[in-house]
Amino acid sequence: MQKRLLGKNGPTVSAVGLGCMGMSFGYGLPKDNAEMIALIRAAVERGVTFFDTAEVYGPFTNEKLVGEALAPFRGEVVIATKFGFAPDPAEGGQWRKLDSRPEHIRQVAEASLKRLKVDVIDLFYQHRVDPDVPIEDVAGTVGDLIAEGKVRYFGLSEAGANTIRRAHAVCPVTAVQSEYSLWWRKPEEEILPALEELGIGFVPYSPLGKGMLTGAFNADTRFDTSDFRSILPRFSPEALKTNMAIVDLLKQFAVQKQTTPARIALAWLLAQKPWIVPIPGTTKLSRLEENIGAADITLTAEELREIDQATSKIRLVGARYPEKLEKMTGR
Repeated sequence: MQKRLLGKNGPTVSAVGLGCMGMSFGYGLPKDNAEMIALIRAAVERGVTFFDTAEVYGPFTNEKLVGEALAPFRGEVVIATKFGFAPDPAEGGQWRKLDSRPEHIRQVAEASLKRLKVDVIDLFYQHRVDPDVPIEDVAGTVGDLIAEGKVRYFGLSEAGANTIRRAHAVCPVTAVQSEYSLWWRKPEEEILPALEELGIGFVPYSPLGKGMLTGAFNADTRFDTSDFRSILPRFSPEALKTNMAIVDLLKQFAVQKQTTPARIALAWLLAQKPWIVPIPGTTKLSRLEENIGAADITLTAEELREIDQATSKIRLVGARYPEKLEKMTGR
């Protein structure tokens, strides 16, 4: 597995990481714990050294899973987790309230250390920007945790360019995580230029469009209510019919390169910048191996131009999130 430097002063990690959320949360019922531990360890055996989780995934259960799975590999892998959500009494205790108060960040850090079975959190992201807490206070708190040896690197998730700059001025931001793929290219407008200027790494989540770019779905696909995609406008029955166009396009490129649509989508991401490290998630060994294989695919400058020209003609329909969740991004 190729390696990449995550930001100018960040850790060196595998070119393709592993997003672990879907093993416990978001995409249907939680998967078998023993099977997921085996899958995470299989990823390590295949060269993956970068793993992504969060307190809110479960909540708590995903961090515990990742902590147990990676316990034998301390010092060999980089684990990223996140703070910033809390139960909302107004919504029946669901984890939809933002809370990045300094005291809460410290509480989360202590709890995450225990669940992950580590002495230090490698990369600690603010999961979503909290409009009620100045980002300078957030950055200062994480900076203190770094000084105390409880956190190595500071990250932001779905933050706006101005927020990134303000945070970075207080405590160096090592990585920013946002959705980015051929299915969602908004980070190209302001985020990627700011990160390049500041020397910050970029970690695209949902690099396969929440499964869309794998080619596994069709216009008739329907999602169970336990699956997060059932409430996403881009996956509504009407939107799927139109949005299959980008999948059909990726399938054409995959045939030309004798590979799969997922590998083309990930190879395209890797080709954008040398400091981009996507974290596709999966619960299947076959998909894990498929995703890792994208690091071995080189798209020529001409092929990249062809993909850009072809995708620019495709009109994707449907918002990526319901309005309330979308408002939490880009702040």
